[in-house]
Amino acid sequence: MNLTMIDLSTWAALAGAYFFVFLLVFAVLIVASWRIFTKAGQPSWAVLIPVYNIYIYTQVLRRPKWWILLYFFGFVPFVGSLAVLFVSIIYSVRMAKVFGKAPVFGVGLLLLPFIFYLLLAYGSADYDEYRVAEGELV
Repeated sequence: MNLTMIDLSTWAALAGAYFFVFLLVFAVLIVASWRIFTKAGQPSWAVLIPVYNIYIYTQVLRRPKWWILLYFFGFVPFVGSLAVLFVSIIYSVRMAKVFGKAPVFGVGLLLLPFIFYLLLAYGSADYDEYRVAEGELV
């Protein structure tokens, strides 16, 4: 037996484990987002509808409606990825601000969302849309 080759059953087990972890993280983010939308006074079921949830997310963060289009730049090679990264950074820091958290918490929302979204959803943070001005970037 060649030790450098991994047989098909090992690949299947690895793929299954990866898929299970992916589903677990996805479920945690859905539950946390459901609670965050509820705290923000938005319909919580909106989390389950693909494009509408981005619209509600922009409303929670007091962003203009046209910011939804920035997420669709992800389909443009290279430049789109940078645009989505830029928007994600701004949205994470802004999400922390509307819930009364420091900008560092927003970095945590970006890098470890499955932990920090749960902290935001089930912690003592209260939503106040007036913590951010509508025209400011972050």
